[in-house]
Amino acid sequence: MIGWSATIAAVAFIVLVIYLVLTLRKVMATLAETKETLSSVRTSVDGITEEAEELIHKANEISVDVKGKMEAVDPLIESAHDVGDMIHDVTSSVKRTALQKNRKKTIHAEESKPVQIKLK
Repeated sequence: MIGWSATIAAVAFIVLVIYLVLTLRKVMATLAETKETLSSVRTSVDGITEEAEELIHKANEISVDVKGKMEAVDPLIESAHDVGDMIHDVTSSVKRTALQKNRKKTIHAEESKPVQIKLK
């Protein structure tokens, strides 16, 4: 009986070893696929990184260009603002002068009736 028990134990051990060998082969295949995937991802990320760097450089160039153009336009905007202020001042002066010329004066005579005279 001990012989049969040893034989069964040996067969069980052999089955277990075969199962472990098959499992390890599947794990090795999975690791190989993972290695290939990581390699392709690394290549893709390197390509994206290069493109992102180029994009950042272009954005910086555009930013510098826009800043320069804005600085060039600033004096023009300030001049337009000054012209607007001058036009406002002239318009205000004309209004004041027109109001002063159109203002009516009231003179009281001996009678209690007021007389209105328009001054030129």
